[in-house]
Amino acid sequence: MTYNVSPVGFMRSCFKEKFAIPRQPQLVPAARGVLELVAPFDHADAVQGLEQVSHIWLLFLFHQTLEEKPRLKVRPPRLGGNQTMGVFATRATHRPNGIGQSVVKLEKVEPGRLWVSGIDLLDGTPVLDIKPYVPYADSVEGATNTIASAAPKLIPVQWEGSALLQAREHAQRLNEPLVELIEQCLAQDPRPAYQVPTPERRYGTQLWDLDVRWHYPQNGLIRVLEVVPATQ
Repeated sequence: MTYNVSPVGFMRSCFKEKFAIPRQPQLVPAARGVLELVAPFDHADAVQGLEQVSHIWLLFLFHQTLEEKPRLKVRPPRLGGNQTMGVFATRATHRPNGIGQSVVKLEKVEPGRLWVSGIDLLDGTPVLDIKPYVPYADSVEGATNTIASAAPKLIPVQWEGSALLQAREHAQRLNEPLVELIEQCLAQDPRPAYQVPTPERRYGTQLWDLDVRWHYPQNGLIRVLEVVPATQ
């Protein structure tokens, strides 16, 4: 039997590409976006009462990794990308129906728009459903997961003086916590776990309308090199 689903809205996110998106929600509180609802859900009736909720669940599509042939095993980034595991034991983006879920903080409610933070969704992500977070039911005391028992270890982030000035200027223009966003994203160490970069190798990603570039001058340290307008 075939079931058809349609998005209730689309995420407008600070993340313009997949690289450097945190691997779970809530790890980067400064990551913000707006969920733009589509008809008929862009009416005030659809969000009535949601202002009483601090957090919401978003069910969405990994729209850039949809596949016709389902995978039974995947290589989770958490395990370095070299070890395989059953797809249902992971939250890998390569899923049978391409469905993801994230709990995010609800900052503001407007008819047709939900302002959220702590997101891990790519810009343009189709959202299939929205559900309120229910603390007494959704937080399970004593729950365990030995595969991912704790949040990733954070690594120090330092700045070139000119890069910090650039970030502060663009933060004012965007009215966004850009310095915090960059530091929180990079502290998660977005590179593949199996990769040991040379000090001269540069990495980059697009946040909002900016290209952020950094390198690893020595083990256990990230240095932000520049924050400049995106070239595309």
